[in-house]
Amino acid sequence: MKTAVMTDSNSGITKEEADRLGIFLLPMPVIIDEQTYYEGINLEQRFFYESLIEGHDVSTSQPSPGDVMDMWKQILSKGYDEIIHIPMSSGLSSSCATAIGLAEDFQGKVQVADNHRISVTMRIAVMEALHMANEGRSAREIREDLEKRAYDSSIFLAVDDLKYLKKGGRITPAAAALGTVFHIKPVLTIQGEKLDAFAKTRGMKKAKAIMLKALKEDLEKRFPGIDPKYVRIGAAGSGLSLEESREWQAMLQEMFPEVQVYYDHLSFSVGSHTGPGVYGMGFSIVQDPSIVYKV
Repeated sequence: MKTAVMTDSNSGITKEEADRLGIFLLPMPVIIDEQTYYEGINLEQRFFYESLIEGHDVSTSQPSPGDVMDMWKQILSKGYDEIIHIPMSSGLSSSCATAIGLAEDFQGKVQVADNHRISVTMRIAVMEALHMANEGRSAREIREDLEKRAYDSSIFLAVDDLKYLKKGGRITPAAAALGTVFHIKPVLTIQGEKLDAFAKTRGMKKAKAIMLKALKEDLEKRFPGIDPKYVRIGAAGSGLSLEESREWQAMLQEMFPEVQVYYDHLSFSVGSHTGPGVYGMGFSIVQDPSIVYKV
């Protein structure tokens, strides 16, 4: 049984990584001033965030059904018996539900995992799927395993500029105006489903401290006494400089010295709603600590 692993660019996995690892990567469409770009293909971090900052009309979209099915057909034509497809959480996009519907025409050869994850926690699920596929597990077995453990993770985000949340209708214009005046930084969380408010504070330094405390408490409460070797923590950011991203990763590593910590850029699907300057973090519980989750 030869099983292919497919995901989308919301996983934080780059095209270069995917090609090297043998993962099939579907780039997410981004529309800027009515022109469609594809994440990591003809749209990079700098241009995307410059477009947001300059006030261009920026939005994200789910992949077209035709693009999804064409990729499945191409994969199967390469000698794979089946596909495990891991899209972003169904709670954040309709792309998962669409894929599940499309897979019905493939007679069980395509299994779509509703893993309820995005970004740094989604990466972990994809890498675990790749490991299981290489061990000879079927697509159905991999899907069932990923869905069973989907909620063994958490994500926290601190937003720098409220205007992007206002644009997306997540806060009112009045709240955005007051928040800007008083330097309010909202902390958001994703635990399986939608992006929800968690806390708010003044200044990014305090917001980072809140996130660190929240992640530590969530980990200790839900997985008491867990061996650190079964925990992976992802630092993330949107439009951060190399120095800022390294400092953020180092801060998390200092807080969790026995845990492997890695860094990924936030996907454009998240960044379009939160804007640049966002700091994020997430943990995942893994089954096999020997797997290399970030090359």
